[in-house]
This record gives sequence, C-alpha cells and structure tokens, in this order.
Amino acid sequence: MSFEGFQGNRTLDILHKAEQGRYGVLAQVCYDAQSIIALVRSAERMSSPAIIMLFPVTLAYGKGPFLQFCLNIAHQASVPIAVHLDHATDPEHLELAFSLAKEGIAFDSIMVDASHAETDEENIALARPYVERARKFGIAVEVELGRLEGGEAGLRMISDAKLTNEKNADMFMKGTGAVILAPSIGNLHGSYLKPPNFRQDILKNLRTMFKGRGIPLCLHGTDELPDELFRDCIASGISKFNINSWARDPYLENLTTSLRAGKPLPDAIEEATEVFAKVCDRFMELFGSAGKAR
Repeated sequence: MSFEGFQGNRTLDILHKAEQGRYGVLAQVCYDAQSIIALVRSAERMSSPAIIMLFPVTLAYGKGPFLQFCLNIAHQASVPIAVHLDHATDPEHLELAFSLAKEGIAFDSIMVDASHAETDEENIALARPYVERARKFGIAVEVELGRLEGGEAGLRMISDAKLTNEKNADMFMKGTGAVILAPSIGNLHGSYLKPPNFRQDILKNLRTMFKGRGIPLCLHGTDELPDELFRDCIASGISKFNINSWARDPYLENLTTSLRAGKPLPDAIEEATEVFAKVCDRFMELFGSAGKAR
C-alpha cells in the first residue's frame, strides 16, 4: 500500500500513533459550531488527539466558510485534531469537497462510501476514481468493506447489512487505493434492537493482515454500546471510533430545556457546550487517548 502524498496528513498521523499505542481515537460527528468548540475544548483539556467529523448534509449547509472554520479551530488547537468528511456517498457532496480542496479548503480525510454496491468489485469501481482524486490533494480516504444497516440524522437508511469478508480485504484496499478501512462486523447505524453481537474474529484477522502496513481500522455504529465492548474492539484492532448521538442528544436536550426555562441564550449555549464536551471527556478516557497528546 503506497502512502506517497500523505506526509503530514493529520488523520493518518493521529491514527497511526493510536495503532502503535493500542488506544482508540474519538471521531465525533459535529453538526454546528458549538459542538466543534466543545470537542476541541475537551481534547485540549484531556491532552488527547481527536477527529472532527462532518456529515455531507452539514458540509452542503455550511460549505466552504464552515469547513474553513473547522480546519482553523482544529489545526490551531494545542493537540492534534483532524477534520473528516463521513459517509460521502452522493457525487454532488464529493464534488463539493474536491472543489473546496482546489480552493485550499481541504478535509484531512474523507470516507468515500460505496457500500451500497452489490459486490466488492463494484464498490472498488465506484470508490477508486474518488480515492485517486483525493490523493492529489493529500486527502486520506476511508472505505467500507461490507455494508452496515440502519441510519442516523443526516444519513440515508440502509436495510440490508453485509458482513465484511476479510479474505477480500487485501484485494479491496489495493483495489480502491484507500488507506483506512471500516469493516462491517455486526455493527449498525442507530439503535440496536437486540444486544450487539460483534464478530471480533473479523477484526483480529484484519489487524493481523494489515499489521505494519499502516491501514487503521474504524468502527461505525457505536450508539448505546457498553464500555466493555469498546475496550474489546480496541484490543481487536480498532483505532478510530465514530461517535454521534452519545454527545449530540444530551447537548440538544440541555440547550432546549435551558431556553424553555428562560435562560439567556449565551448562558444556555455555554452550558450545553460543556455537556457535549464532558461526553467527549468520557470517551477519551475510555478509549485510552487521554494524555497521549502531551
């Protein structure tokens, strides 16, 4: 796997250190400026690396000025923080990201999500042209092998899951040219109706396959998971954890409650921001990344 063109890439630097240190990194979905400020606040006080994640719908809403804000606050922080576009499936969102990159407003990494493809070969054919274009801008690309079911606020709903076939993983990563892998191991987007049953054997096999090759593993579908399962996934090789509603929901609930109670808007925003930040604090401790940026 070639990493030419990725020297100094923030996402890869963060994740490669996590791989070596056997800890996880919080990749937090952020929908607004307050949640981004909260994540950076948490990362700095916990001396932890972190990743700001935007869904395509948020990029389409804020466009270049909002992405520039994200990049500024991330790259000027006192700890390593990267900015990632998650689940970029539709061509218009990918084209927007590349048009901004041409203007010098580039994500550190992008997930080119072609997991809706019927076969791994079709997934490769859809993803590879975007991966090659991203590499020209020094943007690292994450891809999904298999398919997660479910949906989240800002993502399309998927109903037919497909587990990762780890025997195809090497071919898949070479075929796409991507450098971060998101496997499907029984995880799903949204709420788990039954207790999660993750295929840790798939993760362990992938970790063995890519050992020393610099391909980090990313876990999607983390809502409502018990702490022990997060720890098991780190032990099995996950270094990037995508987190959404754990912080989003209490943040919105606190903000709404405060405003309805008549609290001044600036005070309500500050209090809700801290609620979001404390959730991030907890995950940085849980994942073992706290103190790793000292």
